Amino acid sequence: MHHSLPLISTLAAALGLSLLLGFLATKLKLPTIIGYLLAGILIGPFTPGFVVNANLLME
Repeated sequence: MHHSLPLISTLAAALGLSLLLGFLATKLKLPTIIGYLLAGILIGPFTPGFVVNANLLME
């Protein structure tokens, strides 16, 4: 079975960022979902910075 390393690293970065921001939101006494939403905004294709390659998601 062939695995795509960029896809796996993108998923790992997304999960890691959501874990980190979820933990930070909890420490700030905010709901964890706020951290998850912020992670989605930061990684999403409509914001500057680290952007997910949309072609990887189609694999």
